[in-house]
Amino acid sequence: MTTLYNILISIADFFLKIIAPFNEKVKKGVDGRGQTFEILEDGISSSDKTIWFHCASLGEYEQGLPVFKEIRKLYQGHKIILTFFSPSGYEIRKNSPIADIVVYLPMDTRHHAKQFVSLLHPDLTVFVKYDIWPNYLNEIKRQHLQAILISALFRKEQSYFKNYGGIMRKALRSFQHIFVQNIESMNLLKTINFENVTLAGDTRYDRVSDQLLQDNKLPFVEQFKNDKMCVVLGSSWPEDETLFIDFINATPAGMVKFIIAPHNIKKDQIDQFVNQLQKKTVRYSDMEDQELATYEVFVVDTIGFLSKIYSEADIAYVGGAMGQTGLHNILEPAVFGVPIIIGKNYRKFPEAFQMIANGGVISIKDGRELDSNLNELIRNQEKRERLGQLNASFILRNKGAVDNIMNYLGS
Repeated sequence: MTTLYNILISIADFFLKIIAPFNEKVKKGVDGRGQTFEILEDGISSSDKTIWFHCASLGEYEQGLPVFKEIRKLYQGHKIILTFFSPSGYEIRKNSPIADIVVYLPMDTRHHAKQFVSLLHPDLTVFVKYDIWPNYLNEIKRQHLQAILISALFRKEQSYFKNYGGIMRKALRSFQHIFVQNIESMNLLKTINFENVTLAGDTRYDRVSDQLLQDNKLPFVEQFKNDKMCVVLGSSWPEDETLFIDFINATPAGMVKFIIAPHNIKKDQIDQFVNQLQKKTVRYSDMEDQELATYEVFVVDTIGFLSKIYSEADIAYVGGAMGQTGLHNILEPAVFGVPIIIGKNYRKFPEAFQMIANGGVISIKDGRELDSNLNELIRNQEKRERLGQLNASFILRNKGAVDNIMNYLGS
């Protein structure tokens, strides 16, 4: 299986380079990986002490960030190298203050792994959640270096737990310790005789709790909201936005303000949505010199504001679960005590199951259920506040993963 894996990685690397001229996202990744070793050779000397953080993309970065911050304090004399595999993570966080160097992770070939790990010679490597690269991890183990996996989440259908998953099981055993989010993940690891595991919880609860300590005010949101009821549609995809068109158009004038923050900032996609609205609509890119209070719909066609925008929400709908793209972060609005509505496809997201059972999150199957639940929440202040408090309390109860991890590293 190891030989087959290496062949497949080489084929994938070849085809990505072929596709790159025709796909902007792929091109960014290919070009970025092509510069990694030059950047590292310029930025790291043989005498440097280093720590390596690796994240697949932006979501894993946000999940790991509270741990990264604490590790930075613990290892103040080390250079921090942060790697991403996906352009959606690198392009947004390439100037992250948490790291001294931010680069793309080269493809997981044996040659790249040996060269990369030898250049970094990290005293500690931290992988987040599930981005497991066998050659890199095997090289770390071969060089007798320390690596941990944090906020890990496992499912029984993953290759680690199948007859054909030997190469992936070997990669897992390169970690000195794995910190899992739930008991199910811990029990799955024990079925493959991995015992160095701690039920630490999900670091995202610590991450979103930190948001409460920040200044979340956005003057343009306050001006737009103008003390009216506000429904935020966050990280939306077209299948989410389609549900809202009739509801927004049918809402009595002046009753509710709507903020739409699409996941993909694509003009054509946004145009298609906005052109179907019968309400006065403004976009972030066009808001200069506008009297924002006179608008009923605000489309946030930029990135970086959503976590703060949720602080102004009276009701939040979090996108991704109406289609197959994957539910986005429901913890961000929950920490502000906001009732939440999501779509029907949340099977891979344990926090959704838990928060639905807890009572603060509502899952809907179609537009009819959206209309019913939104209307009820808009009319019923007591229910809004009760569901919101259930969500805020749930976040508070689940904090502590960062302390669990740092207790291990500091011992």
